Amino acid sequence: MPINKNELTMERVRKVLSGFSVCLLLFLLCGSSALAAEIFRETVPLERNRVGVTYSSHEFDVDYKDYSLARYFAGHGFEVWLLDIAGFGNSGSIGDGFRPDSDYAAEDIASAVRCIMQRDQVSAVDVLGWSWGTVTSGRFAARHPEMVRRLVLYAPIVAGLGEQQVAEPFHTNTWMHAAEDFQTAPDGGIDFRIVERPVADTFLSNAWRNDKTSSPNGGRRDLLVSPDTRLIPTADIKVPTLIIVGSKDPYVSPALCEEAYKTLPDRNSRLEIIEGGGHAMLMERPYYRKFRAKVRAFLSRGAR
Repeated sequence: MPINKNELTMERVRKVLSGFSVCLLLFLLCGSSALAAEIFRETVPLERNRVGVTYSSHEFDVDYKDYSLARYFAGHGFEVWLLDIAGFGNSGSIGDGFRPDSDYAAEDIASAVRCIMQRDQVSAVDVLGWSWGTVTSGRFAARHPEMVRRLVLYAPIVAGLGEQQVAEPFHTNTWMHAAEDFQTAPDGGIDFRIVERPVADTFLSNAWRNDKTSSPNGGRRDLLVSPDTRLIPTADIKVPTLIIVGSKDPYVSPALCEEAYKTLPDRNSRLEIIEGGGHAMLMERPYYRKFRAKVRAFLSRGAR
């Protein structure tokens, strides 16, 4: 199987800082109180094994008006790291699309966090995962609690989405598949009352530029199992955890989120259900500011 060196790629988005602590958003976040005016970006190749069901980390940096979550946190004193799992986005191509499954991706995250901790001389980072990223980051946090300060599970896929055979190692990406993250209007199209058209256009354009026509299917195969199968080991996650979900998310059950929340061991964990929000509420006009404010408030508790 052909494998590329520098298989993983991370991108750092920050203001020029004089001092900071670090967080990872799958995207990774890092906090600081020192701000400057200029956004700084750096791409960092990362090698693992000599070498995301989803799209890559561009979705956290939709650069239209103030919608970019990465730039929002950078503007509030965080150093933000965005990680492309092996086979996604700007990370190296892979020969077996089933290889980067949820467990494999969890170790990609561990490699990225070790790199960040070494570069920035910090002892732990904050981690935010969205959708499939909650499965990968949740498993990472359960295995490596010493590397995580706080964890955010945004739109967590707590349980299987229904049994379905996934026979092809790569998924064929389409406009319709990318657009499924947005709430729909009665005619079945994107509801532009909820998401501004330029936001959707920017997101979809980034999907084609970064992820092109296919993505690995290992994560999709993990998710398309019985609803009785729990995918995130919440009872084993020992760090403070925020579960945040929109009440109109078609992939996520608020009731399952409440069930998962009750199993979290750390008493500083929180559950937030945003009424009316969908799967992509980080980009939804009525909800994105409320979403980011709740995430920022959680990450700022007990900041170093």
